[in-house]
Amino acid sequence: MDPAEDEVAAASQEMPRVRFTRGRLLAGALFVVSIVAFLYFVLPKLLGLQETWNRLQQGNVWWLVLAALFTVGSFAAYVWLFRAVFVRDDSRIGWGVSYEITMAGLAATRLFAAGGAGGIALTAWALRRAGLGPRTVAARMIAFLVLLYGVYMAALVVDGLGLYVGLFPGSAPFAITVVPAIFGAVVIVVFLAMAFVPGDLERLVARWTTGEHWRGRAARKLAALPGTGATGIRTALALTRTNDPALIGTIAWWGLNIAILWACFHAFGSAPPQAVIVMAYFVGMLGNLLPLPGGVGGVDGGMIGAFTAFGVNVELAVVAVLAYRAFAFWLPTLPGAVAYFQLRRRMQRWRSAEGPGAPSEVPSYT
Repeated sequence: MDPAEDEVAAASQEMPRVRFTRGRLLAGALFVVSIVAFLYFVLPKLLGLQETWNRLQQGNVWWLVLAALFTVGSFAAYVWLFRAVFVRDDSRIGWGVSYEITMAGLAATRLFAAGGAGGIALTAWALRRAGLGPRTVAARMIAFLVLLYGVYMAALVVDGLGLYVGLFPGSAPFAITVVPAIFGAVVIVVFLAMAFVPGDLERLVARWTTGEHWRGRAARKLAALPGTGATGIRTALALTRTNDPALIGTIAWWGLNIAILWACFHAFGSAPPQAVIVMAYFVGMLGNLLPLPGGVGGVDGGMIGAFTAFGVNVELAVVAVLAYRAFAFWLPTLPGAVAYFQLRRRMQRWRSAEGPGAPSEVPSYT
């Protein structure tokens, strides 16, 4: 192994960290507090909803309890899906480790980076420490995301077109039914097309670009990305053909999250048609793409705006969405942070037991 590979192997042993200075930490905390204060206190006043806060405090307790149960179920489904994709009989990843990895990853996603980058980095690191090789981790991570967000894109297409043509009850503004449906269809087509890229594209490019010229090295690095992506997509498609019941976790994760929102509507009033809730939920979740910690502000505003466009009462939409975010976003953050430190201690014990050196490669199942 050359020095560069030694450096990569050593780096894979260290837990991904986010470098915080006192100024950055205070600025980040101030930003999150400011956004939350705006959403829960300023926004209702700007919209003329003076009684929103009182209404939040007067929700039906039983519906809120049901929302809490749906929250627990959603994370159980997430852990179940994680095990379906990453865990095999010869793996050292038990249910406890699976819980710690998924919850810590979700906390990292919400607190450290937009678009899920923090959670992906932490999950990949934990899997490397568990003994999976880097290519296996990369392919399986892509397969996991393809399964999860494949349901997302399919829901945009089916629900958006279903609402627009009248198959599902509810109003159907073109901008938040057909446009998202087109977006979802394009994403699905692009990823299915990527499945035809050869998995050994990097090796094929290496044959054509010999030597150490910078253009050859750049071509090989660029070829590794679509090659690994194609392998991950094919892995996801293969997993769907295994009839593993744990793959229900893909639908259960999204379904139970939507059920939390549905229960929150009932806690403070009446819920709009189910297809409207599904569409507004997924349109609002696109706010996670904004460069905001955990999509704070973007997701909330996106959902409220989508419900308003569907004709849902603005005050009810604000109250239900803020309550949903309290359950689905804020409530699991504390156990996620605890899981992060539990995972860190567990990995330190593993490393001490193994001694120095990179973890051994387990058989690939991509």
